[in-house]
Amino acid sequence: MNPNITATRPSRKLLPSWRLWLPFVFQAALIISVPAQAVYTHLMGKTVILQTMPVDPYDLLRGYSQTLSYDISRWDTLQALPGWKELLEEPNSNESFPAPGTSFYVVLEEPETPEAANAEPLPWKPVQVSRNRPSQLNPNQVAIKGYFNYAQIKYGLETYYMPEDQRQQINHDISAAQLSEDRPFRVEVKVDERGRAVPVSLWISDRNYRF
Repeated sequence: MNPNITATRPSRKLLPSWRLWLPFVFQAALIISVPAQAVYTHLMGKTVILQTMPVDPYDLLRGYSQTLSYDISRWDTLQALPGWKELLEEPNSNESFPAPGTSFYVVLEEPETPEAANAEPLPWKPVQVSRNRPSQLNPNQVAIKGYFNYAQIKYGLETYYMPEDQRQQINHDISAAQLSEDRPFRVEVKVDERGRAVPVSLWISDRNYRF
C-alpha cells in the first residue's frame, strides 16, 4: 500500500428530519381520529333505542362499570332475521356460525307505537341482517355495524362506565329492573350513515343517565 495515500471512510448520510418525525405525526393522527369519529357520530348520527340487560356489574380490570348485552347480541335473534343464511356463505364460515371477525349490519326499525309524553322510549326492532351495508333504507330504519368475535357478537357498545356520583342510584335502579319484568332497561345510541354507533345514555324505566 502506498503510504502517501490516506484511507477515508465513506461519510454517513443523515436522514432528512421529516423521516424522523413523520411516524409520530402518523401516530398522533390515529389517536385523534378515534375520538373525532365518535364526536361526528354523536353529532350527526340518528338516535336509536336498544333493548339491553347488564351482564357483569363489576369489572376489576376497568373499574366500576356495567357490561351490557343487547337483544341484537343474541345468536337466536340474528339467526331468525332475513339475510342470516347469506352470512353463512362467507369464506371460513360453517353451516351454523359465520367466521370469526366477519363484520355485518343489522337493520333496525323504529317502533310504530306512538310514545306518550314523558314516557320511556321504546326499543327499535331488528328486521334484517346483511353482510354489506344496505344502500337503501326507509326513513324509519338504520343499519348498525357489528362483528362476530367467536362466541360473541359485538357492536362496540358493551361497556358503560358509571359516573362516580351516580353509582349507588344506578345500581339500585338496575337491581330493581332485574327483579321486575315491567321495568325496561335500555340504551340510547347514535348511529351514523356508515353504521358506527356510540352510546348516549342509559334508560332504566323512566330514569335517564347520560354517558
